[in-house]
Amino acid sequence: MHASSLLDEAIAAWLRESAEKLEAEFNADVLSYVGPIHEAFLRPFRDFIEHIAKATDRKSLALFLNTGGGSVQAAEKMVEIMRHHFADVSFVVPDMAMSAGTVLAMSGNRIFMDYSSSLGPIDPQVLVRRDEGEAWVPALGYLDKVEELIKKSADGTLTPAEYVMLKELDLAILRAHEQAKDLSIELMKDWLVTYKFKTWTKHRTDRLKKGKPVTNAEKEERAREIADMFCNNKLWHSHGRLIGVGKLTGILRLEIEDYSSDDNRRGLIRSYHDVLTDFMARTGTMFCIHSAHRSTL
Repeated sequence: MHASSLLDEAIAAWLRESAEKLEAEFNADVLSYVGPIHEAFLRPFRDFIEHIAKATDRKSLALFLNTGGGSVQAAEKMVEIMRHHFADVSFVVPDMAMSAGTVLAMSGNRIFMDYSSSLGPIDPQVLVRRDEGEAWVPALGYLDKVEELIKKSADGTLTPAEYVMLKELDLAILRAHEQAKDLSIELMKDWLVTYKFKTWTKHRTDRLKKGKPVTNAEKEERAREIADMFCNNKLWHSHGRLIGVGKLTGILRLEIEDYSSDDNRRGLIRSYHDVLTDFMARTGTMFCIHSAHRSTL
């Protein structure tokens, strides 16, 4: 057998064993999703979830997520697929889950990160067709620029060049951007209230309300606050801003399960995730779903 084949087999065996150790650590089925969130990957994702659900008796899923983002609509369908089979879903973010990945992570009962992990601002990507081809465009950046030009027009400070830009705007694309933003906020709000805030029954940090029951209206208000802050470009300044645990728990006051000080758990997560992503880089693989029971590698 060729040496590279032997190496690949050894890596595959290592990854299976590592995933099994993580299943014991989290007392849940473990699935890794590495790559863009896109409708094209929904079928293999569905097949993986169905296979895992049939292979074990566990009712909990720990999804290891590493993504630069993608389609919010695809993220919504992924949640529907997972929740059909698992009542309890946790997200583990060893590296980063940006944009639509952040929206997806908000559907978890828990989010696990360490000090080097990152989520990102919610700036939904809209597929725009142009003469030179298709391109994913950040919706919020587009909307912010339009808002700026409209304000300058109202103030009488719009330049001739900016007038031409405003005049040539495609209203259908503009509306698609607005809808993508609205969908991201609504999904995040609904998922936070339904899943992440499920066990939030009493106030813990509000000095005036501490110990008192949390109402559904208060959960909805808090979820809307978090969603609005994630969508606030004026707060983050960049679509690619890497938001770490400190800012998530400090600025957004979002509860994160921080495993930075848990050497055993951090070691298990990193050894599995780093080997998986290094192997993908070596083989030029841009997308992968992996579990102890099945793999696209």
